[in-house]
Amino acid sequence: MFDSLSDRLSSTLRSIQGKAKLSEDNIKDTLREVRRALLDADVALPVVKSFVEQVKQRAVGTEVAKSLNPGQQFIKIVNDELTLVMGEANESLDLKATPPAVVLMAGLQGAGKTTSTAKLAKYLIEREKKKVMVVSADVYRPAAIKQLQTLAAEVDAIFHPSTADEKPVDIVTGAIDAARKTHADVLLVDTAGRLAVDDAMMAEIQALHAAVNPVETLFVIDAMIGQDAVNTAQAFNEALPLTGVILTKTDGDARGGAALSVRHVTGKPIKFIGAGEKVDALEPFHPDRIASRILGMGDMLTMIEEAERKLDKKKAEKLAKKVKKGKAFDLEDLRDQLQQMQNLGGIGGILDKMPGMGQVSQMAQNPEVTKNFKRMECIIDSMTPAERANPDLLNGSRKRRITMGSGTQIQDLNRLLKQHKQMAKMMKKMGKKGGMSNMMRGMGGMMPGQGGMPPGGKFPGGGGFPGL
Repeated sequence: MFDSLSDRLSSTLRSIQGKAKLSEDNIKDTLREVRRALLDADVALPVVKSFVEQVKQRAVGTEVAKSLNPGQQFIKIVNDELTLVMGEANESLDLKATPPAVVLMAGLQGAGKTTSTAKLAKYLIEREKKKVMVVSADVYRPAAIKQLQTLAAEVDAIFHPSTADEKPVDIVTGAIDAARKTHADVLLVDTAGRLAVDDAMMAEIQALHAAVNPVETLFVIDAMIGQDAVNTAQAFNEALPLTGVILTKTDGDARGGAALSVRHVTGKPIKFIGAGEKVDALEPFHPDRIASRILGMGDMLTMIEEAERKLDKKKAEKLAKKVKKGKAFDLEDLRDQLQQMQNLGGIGGILDKMPGMGQVSQMAQNPEVTKNFKRMECIIDSMTPAERANPDLLNGSRKRRITMGSGTQIQDLNRLLKQHKQMAKMMKKMGKKGGMSNMMRGMGGMMPGQGGMPPGGKFPGGGGFPGL
Protein backbone atom coordinates (compact mmCIF):
# COMPACT_ATOMS: atom_id res chain seq x y z
CA MET A 1 0.00 0.00 0.00
CA PHE A 2 1.02 3.64 -0.60
CA ASP A 3 3.68 2.64 -3.18
CA SER A 4 2.70 5.23 -5.81
CA LEU A 5 1.97 7.95 -3.22
CA SER A 6 5.29 7.27 -1.50
CA ASP A 7 7.19 7.55 -4.82
CA ARG A 8 5.46 10.81 -5.77
CA LEU A 9 5.81 12.49 -2.36
CA SER A 10 9.39 11.46 -1.67
CA SER A 11 10.58 12.69 -5.10
CA THR A 12 8.59 15.95 -4.73
CA LEU A 13 9.93 16.66 -1.26
CA ARG A 14 13.53 15.96 -2.30
CA SER A 15 13.41 19.13 -4.42
CA ILE A 16 12.80 21.30 -1.34
CA GLN A 17 14.98 19.43 1.15
CA GLY A 18 18.08 21.58 0.66
CA LYS A 19 16.39 25.01 0.67
CA ALA A 20 18.00 27.51 3.03
CA LYS A 21 14.79 29.50 3.34
CA LEU A 22 11.15 28.67 2.65
CA SER A 23 8.57 31.16 1.42
CA GLU A 24 5.10 30.97 -0.06
CA ASP A 25 6.66 31.19 -3.53
CA ASN A 26 9.17 28.35 -3.26
CA ILE A 27 6.74 25.94 -1.56
CA LYS A 28 3.89 26.70 -4.00
CA ASP A 29 5.09 24.22 -6.66
CA THR A 30 5.87 21.58 -4.05
CA LEU A 31 2.42 21.88 -2.49
CA ARG A 32 0.81 21.68 -5.94
CA GLU A 33 2.63 18.38 -6.53
CA VAL A 34 1.67 17.13 -3.06
CA ARG A 35 -1.97 17.96 -3.83
CA ARG A 36 -1.82 16.10 -7.16
CA ALA A 37 -0.15 13.09 -5.57
CA LEU A 38 -2.86 12.84 -2.91
CA LEU A 39 -5.71 13.20 -5.43
CA ASP A 40 -4.12 10.56 -7.69
CA ALA A 41 -3.95 8.26 -4.64
CA ASP A 42 -7.76 8.52 -4.33
CA VAL A 43 -7.70 10.69 -1.20
CA ALA A 44 -11.04 12.51 -0.78
CA LEU A 45 -10.97 16.14 -1.97
CA PRO A 46 -11.99 17.70 1.41
CA VAL A 47 -9.15 15.79 3.06
CA VAL A 48 -6.64 17.02 0.44
CA LYS A 49 -7.77 20.66 0.79
CA SER A 50 -7.54 20.57 4.58
CA PHE A 51 -4.16 18.81 4.53
CA VAL A 52 -2.52 21.17 2.02
CA GLU A 53 -3.85 24.24 3.87
CA GLN A 54 -2.49 23.00 7.21
CA VAL A 55 0.94 22.27 5.72
CA LYS A 56 1.02 25.69 4.02
CA GLN A 57 0.14 27.57 7.21
CA ARG A 58 2.81 25.79 9.24
CA ALA A 59 5.46 25.98 6.49
CA VAL A 60 5.39 29.74 6.04
CA GLY A 61 5.18 30.44 9.78
CA THR A 62 7.80 30.92 12.50
CA GLU A 63 8.15 27.16 12.96
CA VAL A 64 10.20 26.93 9.74
CA ALA A 65 11.73 30.41 9.80
CA LYS A 66 13.58 29.62 13.05
CA SER A 67 14.68 26.19 11.90
CA LEU A 68 18.35 25.45 11.14
CA ASN A 69 17.32 23.35 8.14
CA PRO A 70 14.03 24.67 6.66
CA GLY A 71 13.87 21.97 3.97
CA GLN A 72 14.00 19.15 6.51
CA GLN A 73 11.60 21.01 8.78
CA PHE A 74 9.10 21.17 5.89
CA ILE A 75 9.32 17.37 5.48
CA LYS A 76 8.73 17.00 9.24
CA ILE A 77 5.60 19.16 8.91
CA VAL A 78 4.29 16.98 6.06
CA ASN A 79 5.02 13.89 8.18
CA ASP A 80 3.22 15.38 11.23
CA GLU A 81 0.17 16.38 9.20
CA LEU A 82 -0.05 12.94 7.51
CA THR A 83 0.00 11.40 10.99
CA LEU A 84 -2.74 13.77 12.19
CA VAL A 85 -4.96 12.98 9.19
CA MET A 86 -4.76 9.26 10.02
CA GLY A 87 -5.31 9.72 13.74
CA GLU A 88 -2.05 10.52 15.59
CA ALA A 89 -1.60 7.21 17.47
CA ASN A 90 -2.82 3.63 17.44
CA GLU A 91 -6.06 3.12 19.38
CA SER A 92 -6.49 -0.39 20.72
CA LEU A 93 -9.79 -2.18 21.31
CA ASP A 94 -11.60 -1.23 24.50
CA LEU A 95 -12.50 -4.63 25.96
CA LYS A 96 -12.98 -3.46 29.56
CA ALA A 97 -16.41 -4.96 30.10
CA THR A 98 -18.01 -7.81 32.01
CA PRO A 99 -17.14 -10.87 29.89
CA PRO A 100 -17.96 -11.54 27.19
CA ALA A 101 -17.00 -8.21 25.57
CA VAL A 102 -19.06 -8.20 22.36
CA VAL A 103 -17.42 -6.87 19.18
CA LEU A 104 -19.71 -6.29 16.17
CA MET A 105 -18.17 -6.46 12.67
CA ALA A 106 -20.06 -4.35 10.10
CA GLY A 107 -19.49 -3.60 6.41
CA LEU A 108 -20.45 -4.34 2.83
CA GLN A 109 -20.42 -7.81 1.29
CA GLY A 110 -16.97 -8.67 -0.01
CA ALA A 111 -15.18 -6.22 2.32
CA GLY A 112 -13.55 -9.13 4.16
CA LYS A 113 -15.64 -9.23 7.37
CA THR A 114 -15.53 -13.02 7.86
CA THR A 115 -11.78 -13.25 7.25
CA SER A 116 -11.18 -10.18 9.44
CA THR A 117 -13.26 -11.78 12.23
CA ALA A 118 -10.94 -14.82 12.19
CA LYS A 119 -7.81 -12.63 11.94
CA LEU A 120 -8.97 -10.52 14.90
CA ALA A 121 -9.71 -13.69 16.89
CA LYS A 122 -6.16 -14.94 16.24
CA TYR A 123 -4.72 -11.53 17.20
CA LEU A 124 -6.65 -11.47 20.49
CA ILE A 125 -5.82 -15.10 21.33
CA GLU A 126 -2.10 -14.86 20.58
CA ARG A 127 -1.20 -11.30 21.51
CA GLU A 128 -3.82 -10.34 24.09
CA LYS A 129 -4.13 -13.84 25.62
CA LYS A 130 -7.94 -13.74 25.41
CA LYS A 131 -10.37 -16.62 25.20
CA VAL A 132 -12.38 -15.83 22.06
CA MET A 133 -15.70 -17.07 20.68
CA VAL A 134 -16.91 -16.26 17.16
CA VAL A 135 -20.42 -16.41 15.71
CA SER A 136 -21.89 -15.68 12.27
CA ALA A 137 -25.17 -13.72 12.08
CA ASP A 138 -25.08 -13.81 8.28
CA VAL A 139 -28.27 -15.80 7.68
CA TYR A 140 -28.32 -14.88 3.98
CA ARG A 141 -25.09 -16.65 3.12
CA PRO A 142 -24.82 -20.16 4.60
CA ALA A 143 -21.34 -20.38 3.06
CA ALA A 144 -20.26 -17.53 5.35
CA ILE A 145 -21.25 -19.58 8.43
CA LYS A 146 -19.27 -22.57 7.16
CA GLN A 147 -16.31 -20.35 6.26
CA LEU A 148 -16.20 -18.87 9.77
CA GLN A 149 -16.41 -22.36 11.30
CA THR A 150 -13.39 -23.48 9.22
CA LEU A 151 -11.39 -20.36 10.08
CA ALA A 152 -12.29 -20.61 13.78
CA ALA A 153 -10.76 -24.09 13.90
CA GLU A 154 -7.62 -22.75 12.20
CA VAL A 155 -7.12 -19.95 14.76
CA ASP A 156 -8.21 -21.96 17.84
CA ALA A 157 -11.30 -19.83 18.54
CA ILE A 158 -14.54 -21.26 19.94
CA PHE A 159 -17.19 -21.43 17.20
CA HIS A 160 -20.85 -20.91 18.15
CA PRO A 161 -23.05 -22.62 15.52
CA SER A 162 -25.87 -20.81 13.70
CA THR A 163 -28.23 -21.63 10.83
CA ALA A 164 -29.85 -19.72 7.98
CA ASP A 165 -33.38 -20.12 9.42
CA GLU A 166 -32.58 -18.28 12.69
CA LYS A 167 -32.98 -14.56 13.34
CA PRO A 168 -29.72 -12.61 13.73
CA VAL A 169 -30.74 -11.20 17.15
CA ASP A 170 -31.57 -14.71 18.44
CA ILE A 171 -28.24 -16.05 17.12
CA VAL A 172 -26.20 -13.40 18.93
CA THR A 173 -28.14 -13.49 22.22
CA GLY A 174 -27.69 -17.27 22.21
CA ALA A 175 -23.97 -16.82 21.54
CA ILE A 176 -23.62 -14.34 24.42
CA ASP A 177 -25.22 -16.89 26.77
CA ALA A 178 -22.88 -19.64 25.46
CA ALA A 179 -19.85 -17.34 25.83
CA ARG A 180 -20.73 -16.72 29.49
CA LYS A 181 -21.03 -20.45 30.14
CA THR A 182 -17.64 -21.20 28.52
CA HIS A 183 -16.03 -18.16 30.25
CA ALA A 184 -15.02 -16.56 26.94
CA ASP A 185 -13.48 -13.08 27.28
CA VAL A 186 -14.56 -11.81 23.87
CA LEU A 187 -17.40 -12.61 21.44
CA LEU A 188 -16.78 -11.55 17.81
CA VAL A 189 -19.96 -11.21 15.74
CA ASP A 190 -19.71 -11.49 11.95
CA THR A 191 -22.77 -9.73 10.47
CA ALA A 192 -24.46 -9.93 7.07
CA GLY A 193 -23.32 -7.64 4.27
CA ARG A 194 -24.94 -6.42 1.06
CA LEU A 195 -23.50 -5.53 -2.33
CA ALA A 196 -24.46 -1.91 -1.66
CA VAL A 197 -25.76 0.20 1.25
CA ASP A 198 -29.55 -0.23 1.58
CA ASP A 199 -32.25 0.63 4.14
CA ALA A 200 -33.15 -2.98 4.99
CA MET A 201 -29.53 -3.85 5.73
CA MET A 202 -29.05 -0.79 7.93
CA ALA A 203 -32.31 -1.41 9.83
CA GLU A 204 -31.28 -5.01 10.54
CA ILE A 205 -27.83 -4.16 11.86
CA GLN A 206 -29.22 -1.25 13.92
CA ALA A 207 -31.69 -3.66 15.59
CA LEU A 208 -28.88 -6.14 16.21
CA HIS A 209 -26.68 -3.40 17.71
CA ALA A 210 -29.49 -2.23 20.01
CA ALA A 211 -30.18 -5.80 21.20
CA VAL A 212 -26.60 -6.82 22.03
CA ASN A 213 -25.04 -3.45 22.99
CA PRO A 214 -21.45 -4.23 21.80
CA VAL A 215 -18.41 -2.62 23.41
CA GLU A 216 -16.86 -2.19 19.94
CA THR A 217 -18.55 -1.72 16.56
CA LEU A 218 -15.89 -2.07 13.87
CA PHE A 219 -16.47 -0.95 10.30
CA VAL A 220 -14.65 -3.31 7.91
CA ILE A 221 -13.82 -1.60 4.61
CA ASP A 222 -11.99 -2.70 1.47
CA ALA A 223 -9.03 -0.35 0.82
CA MET A 224 -9.34 -0.99 -2.93
CA ILE A 225 -12.71 0.73 -3.41
CA GLY A 226 -11.03 4.15 -3.39
CA GLN A 227 -13.38 7.16 -3.39
CA ASP A 228 -16.40 4.91 -2.71
CA ALA A 229 -14.85 4.25 0.69
CA VAL A 230 -15.86 7.77 1.73
CA ASN A 231 -19.55 7.36 0.82
CA THR A 232 -19.77 3.91 2.43
CA ALA A 233 -18.02 5.12 5.58
CA GLN A 234 -20.43 8.08 5.86
CA ALA A 235 -23.50 5.82 5.47
CA PHE A 236 -22.36 3.37 8.16
CA ASN A 237 -21.22 6.16 10.48
CA GLU A 238 -24.68 7.75 10.32
CA ALA A 239 -26.45 4.42 10.94
CA LEU A 240 -24.22 2.99 13.70
CA PRO A 241 -22.18 4.35 16.62
CA LEU A 242 -18.91 3.09 15.14
CA THR A 243 -15.91 2.81 17.45
CA GLY A 244 -13.24 2.03 14.85
CA VAL A 245 -12.27 0.83 11.39
CA ILE A 246 -10.51 -2.24 10.00
CA LEU A 247 -8.98 -1.50 6.60
CA THR A 248 -8.68 -4.71 4.52
CA LYS A 249 -6.87 -5.77 1.32
CA THR A 250 -4.21 -3.09 1.77
CA ASP A 251 -1.70 -5.37 0.02
CA GLY A 252 -3.71 -5.01 -3.22
CA ASP A 253 -3.97 -1.20 -3.11
CA ALA A 254 -0.85 0.68 -4.18
CA ARG A 255 -2.53 4.09 -3.69
CA GLY A 256 -3.74 4.09 -0.08
CA GLY A 257 -6.29 6.91 -0.38
CA ALA A 258 -8.87 5.13 1.80
CA ALA A 259 -6.51 5.14 4.80
CA LEU A 260 -6.09 8.91 4.48
CA SER A 261 -9.83 9.57 3.99
CA VAL A 262 -11.76 7.25 6.33
CA ARG A 263 -10.54 8.80 9.59
CA HIS A 264 -11.36 12.34 8.38
CA VAL A 265 -14.84 11.32 7.18
CA THR A 266 -15.95 9.18 10.14
CA GLY A 267 -13.92 10.77 12.91
CA LYS A 268 -13.27 7.18 14.04
CA PRO A 269 -9.79 5.63 14.34
CA ILE A 270 -8.42 2.98 11.99
CA LYS A 271 -7.59 0.29 14.55
CA PHE A 272 -6.26 -2.49 12.29
CA ILE A 273 -5.11 -3.08 8.73
CA GLY A 274 -5.28 -6.40 6.91
CA ALA A 275 -2.61 -7.15 4.31
CA GLY A 276 -2.95 -10.61 2.81
CA GLU A 277 -5.18 -13.66 3.03
CA LYS A 278 -3.34 -15.50 5.81
CA VAL A 279 -5.01 -15.48 9.24
CA ASP A 280 -2.00 -13.74 10.82
CA ALA A 281 -2.11 -10.88 8.28
CA LEU A 282 -3.70 -8.32 10.62
CA GLU A 283 -1.69 -5.57 12.28
CA PRO A 284 -2.55 -2.65 14.59
CA PHE A 285 -2.67 0.60 12.60
CA HIS A 286 0.02 3.08 13.71
CA PRO A 287 -0.50 6.44 11.90
CA ASP A 288 2.99 7.70 12.74
CA ARG A 289 4.65 4.59 11.31
CA ILE A 290 2.49 4.63 8.18
CA ALA A 291 3.28 8.34 7.60
CA SER A 292 6.98 7.54 7.94
CA ARG A 293 6.67 4.76 5.32
CA ILE A 294 4.76 7.03 2.92
CA LEU A 295 7.63 9.53 3.02
CA GLY A 296 10.23 6.80 2.44
CA MET A 297 11.57 6.98 6.02
CA GLY A 298 10.92 3.32 6.81
CA ASP A 299 9.20 1.64 9.74
CA MET A 300 11.85 0.01 11.89
CA LEU A 301 9.59 -0.40 14.95
CA THR A 302 7.13 -2.62 13.07
CA MET A 303 10.01 -4.62 11.61
CA ILE A 304 11.50 -5.19 15.09
CA GLU A 305 8.08 -6.24 16.46
CA GLU A 306 7.56 -8.66 13.56
CA ALA A 307 11.04 -10.12 14.05
CA GLU A 308 10.33 -10.64 17.76
CA ARG A 309 7.13 -12.51 16.95
CA LYS A 310 7.94 -14.41 13.79
CA LEU A 311 11.62 -15.35 13.86
CA ASP A 312 12.74 -18.68 15.25
CA LYS A 313 14.89 -17.54 18.19
CA LYS A 314 16.45 -20.97 18.74
CA LYS A 315 17.73 -21.14 15.16
CA ALA A 316 19.01 -17.56 15.37
CA GLU A 317 20.88 -18.29 18.61
CA LYS A 318 22.29 -21.52 17.19
CA LEU A 319 23.65 -19.67 14.13
CA ALA A 320 25.07 -16.86 16.32
CA LYS A 321 26.96 -19.40 18.47
CA LYS A 322 28.19 -21.20 15.35
CA VAL A 323 29.52 -17.97 13.82
CA LYS A 324 31.14 -16.95 17.11
CA LYS A 325 32.98 -20.26 17.29
CA GLY A 326 34.22 -19.74 13.72
CA LYS A 327 32.37 -22.76 12.33
CA ALA A 328 31.47 -22.82 8.63
CA PHE A 329 28.16 -21.35 7.45
CA ASP A 330 26.66 -24.28 5.51
CA LEU A 331 23.76 -24.64 3.07
CA GLU A 332 21.43 -25.79 5.87
CA ASP A 333 22.06 -22.40 7.53
CA LEU A 334 21.39 -20.60 4.24
CA ARG A 335 18.04 -22.40 3.88
CA ASP A 336 17.10 -21.41 7.44
CA GLN A 337 17.90 -17.77 6.64
CA LEU A 338 15.75 -17.88 3.48
CA GLN A 339 12.82 -19.30 5.48
CA GLN A 340 13.21 -16.69 8.23
CA MET A 341 13.19 -13.98 5.55
CA GLN A 342 9.97 -15.36 4.08
CA ASN A 343 8.41 -15.27 7.56
CA LEU A 344 9.04 -11.51 7.61
CA GLY A 345 7.26 -11.01 4.28
CA GLY A 346 10.21 -11.74 2.01
CA ILE A 347 13.06 -9.38 1.25
CA GLY A 348 10.57 -6.85 -0.19
CA GLY A 349 8.64 -6.78 3.09
CA ILE A 350 11.88 -6.18 5.01
CA LEU A 351 13.26 -3.47 2.71
CA ASP A 352 9.88 -1.72 2.61
CA LYS A 353 10.27 -0.97 6.33
CA MET A 354 13.87 0.23 6.08
CA PRO A 355 14.60 3.95 5.66
CA GLY A 356 15.34 5.05 2.10
CA MET A 357 14.77 1.61 0.61
CA GLY A 358 11.36 2.20 -1.01
CA GLN A 359 12.47 1.81 -4.63
CA VAL A 360 14.65 -1.21 -3.85
CA SER A 361 11.76 -2.86 -1.97
CA GLN A 362 9.54 -2.50 -5.06
CA MET A 363 12.23 -4.27 -7.11
CA ALA A 364 12.36 -6.98 -4.46
CA GLN A 365 8.60 -7.55 -4.66
CA ASN A 366 8.99 -8.54 -8.28
CA PRO A 367 7.50 -12.07 -8.60
CA GLU A 368 10.74 -13.19 -10.26
CA VAL A 369 12.71 -12.42 -7.09
CA THR A 370 10.29 -14.45 -4.93
CA LYS A 371 10.50 -17.29 -7.47
CA ASN A 372 14.31 -17.23 -7.28
CA PHE A 373 14.22 -17.50 -3.48
CA LYS A 374 11.90 -20.51 -3.68
CA ARG A 375 14.14 -22.04 -6.35
CA MET A 376 17.12 -21.72 -4.00
CA GLU A 377 15.20 -23.49 -1.21
CA CYS A 378 14.13 -26.23 -3.62
CA ILE A 379 17.74 -26.84 -4.73
CA ILE A 380 18.95 -27.12 -1.12
CA ASP A 381 16.06 -29.50 -0.29
CA SER A 382 17.25 -31.80 -3.11
CA MET A 383 20.66 -32.25 -1.48
CA THR A 384 21.66 -34.89 1.07
CA PRO A 385 22.49 -33.72 4.65
CA ALA A 386 26.17 -34.39 3.92
CA GLU A 387 26.07 -32.19 0.78
CA ARG A 388 24.38 -29.35 2.67
CA ALA A 389 27.04 -29.53 5.38
CA ASN A 390 29.92 -29.68 2.87
CA PRO A 391 29.22 -28.11 -0.57
CA ASP A 392 32.72 -29.12 -1.71
CA LEU A 393 31.32 -32.65 -2.20
CA LEU A 394 29.28 -31.41 -5.16
CA ASN A 395 30.92 -32.90 -8.24
CA GLY A 396 29.36 -33.10 -11.72
CA SER A 397 27.19 -36.20 -11.14
CA ARG A 398 25.87 -34.92 -7.79
CA LYS A 399 25.00 -31.56 -9.38
CA ARG A 400 23.09 -33.32 -12.18
CA ARG A 401 21.12 -35.37 -9.62
CA ILE A 402 20.27 -32.25 -7.56
CA THR A 403 19.14 -30.17 -10.54
CA MET A 404 17.01 -33.02 -11.89
CA GLY A 405 15.44 -33.49 -8.45
CA SER A 406 14.67 -29.77 -8.07
CA GLY A 407 13.64 -29.12 -11.67
CA THR A 408 16.39 -26.51 -12.12
CA GLN A 409 19.46 -25.90 -14.29
CA ILE A 410 23.16 -26.37 -13.49
CA GLN A 411 23.65 -22.57 -13.73
CA ASP A 412 20.96 -22.09 -11.02
CA LEU A 413 22.88 -24.40 -8.70
CA ASN A 414 26.20 -22.71 -9.49
CA ARG A 415 24.66 -19.28 -8.75
CA LEU A 416 23.38 -20.58 -5.41
CA LEU A 417 26.83 -21.96 -4.51
CA LYS A 418 28.46 -18.63 -5.38
CA GLN A 419 25.91 -16.78 -3.22
CA HIS A 420 26.52 -19.20 -0.35
CA LYS A 421 30.29 -18.76 -0.62
CA GLN A 422 29.93 -14.96 -0.37
CA MET A 423 27.68 -15.26 2.69
CA ALA A 424 30.02 -17.82 4.31
CA LYS A 425 32.92 -15.35 3.91
CA MET A 426 30.85 -12.61 5.56
CA MET A 427 29.90 -14.88 8.46
CA LYS A 428 33.55 -15.85 8.95
CA LYS A 429 34.50 -12.18 9.18
CA MET A 430 31.74 -11.64 11.74
CA GLY A 431 33.15 -14.43 13.89
CA LYS A 432 36.58 -12.79 14.10
CA LYS A 433 37.62 -9.90 16.32
CA GLY A 434 36.02 -6.68 15.08
CA GLY A 435 33.43 -8.87 13.35
CA MET A 436 30.84 -6.24 12.44
CA SER A 437 33.32 -3.85 10.79
CA ASN A 438 34.88 -6.81 8.95
CA MET A 439 31.42 -7.87 7.76
CA MET A 440 30.60 -4.35 6.52
CA ARG A 441 33.84 -4.32 4.54
CA GLY A 442 32.85 -7.71 3.10
CA MET A 443 29.47 -6.36 2.10
CA GLY A 444 31.22 -3.40 0.49
CA GLY A 445 33.06 -5.90 -1.69
CA MET A 446 29.84 -7.68 -2.61
CA MET A 447 27.86 -4.50 -3.22
CA PRO A 448 30.04 -1.80 -4.78
CA GLY A 449 28.94 1.83 -4.61
CA GLN A 450 28.09 4.30 -1.85
CA GLY A 451 27.01 2.74 1.43
CA GLY A 452 27.39 -0.76 0.04
CA MET A 453 24.71 -0.11 -2.58
CA PRO A 454 25.59 0.20 -6.25
CA PRO A 455 24.27 3.05 -8.41
CA GLY A 456 20.58 2.66 -9.28
CA GLY A 457 19.92 0.45 -6.24
CA LYS A 458 20.70 -2.77 -8.15
CA PHE A 459 22.75 -5.60 -6.77
CA PRO A 460 25.32 -7.51 -8.78
CA GLY A 461 24.46 -10.99 -9.96
CA GLY A 462 21.79 -10.39 -12.55
CA GLY A 463 18.37 -10.86 -10.98
CA GLY A 464 18.34 -7.68 -8.89
CA PHE A 465 19.77 -9.40 -5.77
CA PRO A 466 23.11 -11.02 -5.05
CA GLY A 467 23.53 -14.32 -6.80
CA LEU A 468 19.92 -14.49 -8.01
